[in-house]
Amino acid sequence: MSRDIILKERWELLVQRLSTKFSDGDPLELDAIIYLIGVQELGQFHRSFKKDEKINLMHIAICRLLEPYGYYAFDYFDEEGWPHYLVKEPLPALKAGEQAVLM
Repeated sequence: MSRDIILKERWELLVQRLSTKFSDGDPLELDAIIYLIGVQELGQFHRSFKKDEKINLMHIAICRLLEPYGYYAFDYFDEEGWPHYLVKEPLPALKAGEQAVLM
């Protein structure tokens, strides 16, 4: 079985599990999964977030996901516990579909 097929199957299983746990089985979109990753990275599970905080959570998740590929590096946690990252390499200009594949 090719690597791409294995990755696709693993992704679909993950989406199914997260969807069952967080959305009553309705398939979660990529943005929702990125948001959940941000909440996990922040570690503040039992609170609600304002709109700008939700955007920041998604940014945290993207930084964390792309850190192993050399695009970002963890810098520090601020006084409120939010992680901050440094840009090590600018992201390439990508179309929306290409961005989804990168994630």
